[in-house]
Amino acid sequence: MIRLSLLAMLAPVVMLSACGVDGAPTRPVEKPLQQQMGVTFSGDARIGVSAEL
Repeated sequence: MIRLSLLAMLAPVVMLSACGVDGAPTRPVEKPLQQQMGVTFSGDARIGVSAEL
């Protein structure tokens, strides 16, 4: 039971510690209206832990 409560307290701390790791947010570059039409998906998603030694 102690392990579960410890995990419940530690999980949010671990998740929030990764916020802002890559720096401050930046505003996307404005594109002309002609290029904005339609549906597009782009970008990347990563899950995991990395460390530089």
